[in-house]
Amino acid sequence: MGFNKLSLTGRALKYLSQREHSRLELERKLTPHAEEGEDLTAVLDALEAKDFISPERVAQSVLYRRSGKLGTSRVLHELRSKGLDDEVVRAAAEQLKDTEHARAWEVWQRKFGEPATTPQERMKQMRFLASRGFGGDVVSKVLRGQAPDEA
Repeated sequence: MGFNKLSLTGRALKYLSQREHSRLELERKLTPHAEEGEDLTAVLDALEAKDFISPERVAQSVLYRRSGKLGTSRVLHELRSKGLDDEVVRAAAEQLKDTEHARAWEVWQRKFGEPATTPQERMKQMRFLASRGFGGDVVSKVLRGQAPDEA
């Protein structure tokens, strides 16, 4: 049986075997493949009832994969774009807030490693960290050379 002949459930399980997906993500991916008479909502409800779709696991997966490279605001934006509810996003924000400075320091160290010597270089470093979603207060600490253990 080729990939094109997979049922919606089979297709959903194939996606879920590759990584955690939110209900919204699966709905977006499966909608083009739903044929007349197939009930996508029922398929997603059944997968959710069997705990194959879990917003908490999706959030943990995103935190694990992305928090080492991105600041809190970018990670939370990614969670919201996956259709996760506010409660799950708030819990993730709580997890991220304590490590924001350490994560920003790590990203800065990998990219630059030394303080800026010119205003242009400082702005470049600021833009880099801000574009990764790190907050202004954390960016300032990092660019002043304040390591996380000194906070």
